[in-house]
Amino acid sequence: MTRGHGPTVRRRRLASELRRLREAAELTIDEVGEKLECSASKISRIETGHVGVTPRDARDMLELYGITGDAQEALVQLAREARKRGWWQAYNEVFTGAFVGLEADASSLRAFQALLVPGLLQTEDYARNVIRAMRPDAAEAEVERRVAARMARQQLLQDPVPPEYWAVVDEAVLRRVVGGPEVMVDQLARLAELAQLPHVTIQVVPFAAGAHPGMEGPFLILGFPEQVDPDVVYVDTTSSGLYLEMAPDVRRYSLMFDHLRAAALKPDDSIQLIADAGRRFRSE
Repeated sequence: MTRGHGPTVRRRRLASELRRLREAAELTIDEVGEKLECSASKISRIETGHVGVTPRDARDMLELYGITGDAQEALVQLAREARKRGWWQAYNEVFTGAFVGLEADASSLRAFQALLVPGLLQTEDYARNVIRAMRPDAAEAEVERRVAARMARQQLLQDPVPPEYWAVVDEAVLRRVVGGPEVMVDQLARLAELAQLPHVTIQVVPFAAGAHPGMEGPFLILGFPEQVDPDVVYVDTTSSGLYLEMAPDVRRYSLMFDHLRAAALKPDDSIQLIADAGRRFRSE
């Protein structure tokens, strides 16, 4: 798959363009809703990318904004492509929001985790234990469904054209026992294995580094190949996720990530620390 051509990114791109064209036409959201005989909230949700837009609605909006001919057809076609189903929609009870669609289309992923192994790097047993711990009231069928969804996500790193993936984790991730020593041995071996891939870099911030910018919490910076698709910062929480798209926010998190990379051990030294942690678990 060519990076940046998936339905989620196309919907985001179309939403941004429709908002720009409405503003250029000097129309408010309320005025558009009134003229198209729909609610203003529908127009707002379309412009923020929270809902898709049908080709018919896109054409009506574009005609109202004075966009005709080839320019109109190009955007209507974008609306058609944005409505295509992604693989993740088979797990729509697990994946809510736009996160997985954006992740699947990103050309670069910069992740920081202070408490656990990033999802794209987890083994099946590690993921199962994490999900059980975070959702103690979940039925076993739900746990297994979430594990399967996470394993499906990981195919991204095996894609013929994979994103550049750079993960920085706190040393606590290597020390916290998730699922027992055997699970940790396999998980740490998995980290060392993935770090050998040319598009994957893993660094560890050692305890000796002291306080660091990542203590605020985990985050992921998603980069896209087209300039029309600006970077997004995803800040994960236990109940939902926060998307930050404003340039100052993206710059702030990019600077945080640069400081984390500087505070972390070099990639080779990080892999050595991971291997050392694995050996300790094997001896337990």
